[in-house]
Amino acid sequence: MSDFVNNFWSVYVAAITLIGIFGCLLLLIMVARKKVDSAGDNTTGHVWDEDLRELNNPMPKWWMGLFVITVIFGLGYLVAYPGLGAFNGKLDWSQNGAYEREMAKAKADLEPLYAKFTSMPTEEMAKDPQAMAIGERLFMNNCAQCHGSDARGSKSFPNLADGDWLHGGSPEKIKETISNGRIGMMPPMAAAVGTADDVRNVANYVLSLSGSPHDAVKASLGKSKFVACAACHGMDGKGNPALGAPNLSDDIWLHGWGEAAIVNIVNNGKHNEMPAQKEKLTEAQIAVLASYVWGLSHKDGTVQK
Repeated sequence: MSDFVNNFWSVYVAAITLIGIFGCLLLLIMVARKKVDSAGDNTTGHVWDEDLRELNNPMPKWWMGLFVITVIFGLGYLVAYPGLGAFNGKLDWSQNGAYEREMAKAKADLEPLYAKFTSMPTEEMAKDPQAMAIGERLFMNNCAQCHGSDARGSKSFPNLADGDWLHGGSPEKIKETISNGRIGMMPPMAAAVGTADDVRNVANYVLSLSGSPHDAVKASLGKSKFVACAACHGMDGKGNPALGAPNLSDDIWLHGWGEAAIVNIVNNGKHNEMPAQKEKLTEAQIAVLASYVWGLSHKDGTVQK
């Protein structure tokens, strides 16, 4: 698809390019033909600093030849490859096309490597050293940028090495998350909760659910206001994986801990997004990667806390 919104810019770029090339060629011809009357000592007659003179030697033939070859090469390149506005070149080459062909070839070359894993259940694959080595490389190339090389995440990026899952931690849910991505959105809830004092009271009630330090009086006042939050997080605050609503009764704080952090989220809401990977990875790669991620929170067959 052309980046030009109308034909003017395509013609403009093509014209500027061709004018530049032919202008250089014309300049070369003019310089080659122009003769300067030389003095008897083969100089142009120009003198600087009393004794510095300019010799009247012609340009070397090899230099002129290389210049002409460069112009011819440039014109040939523009005929074969993109460069003249919206003209794609006779070879119809593009960076996107070259990238897609290289990726298709790489995936085809890797198919035999992944073939042995396609029929293996996630639990078995997580015990296979070769599968886990491949999964680790996939994780480092595609996931570690956000979740960290140890998969323990950081603020606003979930820890994948514990047993706390926003959308469920089954192998199928992990594959679904990797394939389609996730969009987490909590709307601003201050208006539904009430006054600024009500928001602070609710924040302390939320802290009390996990046994975190809190103001007991404010927490008792905030319990009745928590009903505005219960639609997603549940009356017990244990969350809802179907909605991606986090468990508020554990001691895991994805977006920050403390009264101020909770008040900020209640007032302003929160939006988080994980991009889908299905256009980047094959189904077999996603299966191996999901097994690796699942295995991070199931060391020795037990769920990690």
